[in-house]
Amino acid sequence: MPPRSQDPGRPQLTLRDVAEAARVSEMTVSRVLRNRGDVSQATRARVLEAARSLGYVPNKIAGALASSRVNLVGVVIPSLSNMVFPQVLAGISDVLDDTPLQPVFGATHYKPEREEEVIYEMLSWRPSGMIVAGIEHSEASVAMLANSGIPVVEIMDADGDPIDAMVGISHRAAGARMAKEILLRGYRRIGFMGTKMPLDYRARKRLEGFEAVLNEAGVDLVDRIFYSGGSGLGKGREMTQEMLTRHSDLDFLYYSNDMIGAGGLLYCLEKGIRIPQDLGLAGFNAVEILDGLPMRLATMDTRRLEIGRAAAQIIAARVAGESCDQIITMDAGFDPGDTMRDPV
Repeated sequence: MPPRSQDPGRPQLTLRDVAEAARVSEMTVSRVLRNRGDVSQATRARVLEAARSLGYVPNKIAGALASSRVNLVGVVIPSLSNMVFPQVLAGISDVLDDTPLQPVFGATHYKPEREEEVIYEMLSWRPSGMIVAGIEHSEASVAMLANSGIPVVEIMDADGDPIDAMVGISHRAAGARMAKEILLRGYRRIGFMGTKMPLDYRARKRLEGFEAVLNEAGVDLVDRIFYSGGSGLGKGREMTQEMLTRHSDLDFLYYSNDMIGAGGLLYCLEKGIRIPQDLGLAGFNAVEILDGLPMRLATMDTRRLEIGRAAAQIIAARVAGESCDQIITMDAGFDPGDTMRDPV
């Protein structure tokens, strides 16, 4: 991955920059990017590679507005169906409602290539700022954002170096805190259930922090199950049944999110398992929709609304030329709920 820019306010890339990198004329670059005119395949490929590596995005605003910005803030998130992100969007909207800025949203479905497409399209309309979930992106996405010439705020994660500004929680610290709380309550036979993690970087960091604390205490995870697709109660029930069938002596189940944790809780209650005396459970995200469960699931609050608000405040301040904090790390609050024993 190329170095991340520490100067997002520098002048935006131009056709001339691409032309120099590709060793062609500006007219040739224009023809290639507009897909017009007679240009050889070799030249076309060279121009497109130069534009991609530089992070150049053509301007879709024509005429007198071509050198201007519009009052839009691009917001790029993994999913609109995931219960986590609507609260982030609500926080962003709350702040921007009091400004001339308007948010526009795009979903990536956790796919890097889709994220590239969304970022490219948004930047082509020359927004006043960008808010992007996560701090892991493809080289092309990093290049586009770093050379956009506008404020860029990466959100939901604080374990890494941002392109520009960053608002989030440390997921490694959150995983470590949960492990400490579990051990403090005397649990030792622990199983983990969560999403497949090649592209769910934040869940992977939580598991890394979780296991690091367990290993320091001389405790290993007994088992782990990974799933793909959307989170749901049914998936949590299914995985919990599988894990307890394989290991009837487990005394704690740690889930990567509250939805599958809630499914596991319902399964355990149906089977007459004593929670939390014989088996403890914990999830992640503090999803309010689960407040009506028979027991409150132990969890951690990811500060979604606050993260959205803080990110929007950074964009609004920067657009107005005001100074503000660029790096904001929030603490994930721990809630033992009803599914953990008291500390021993």
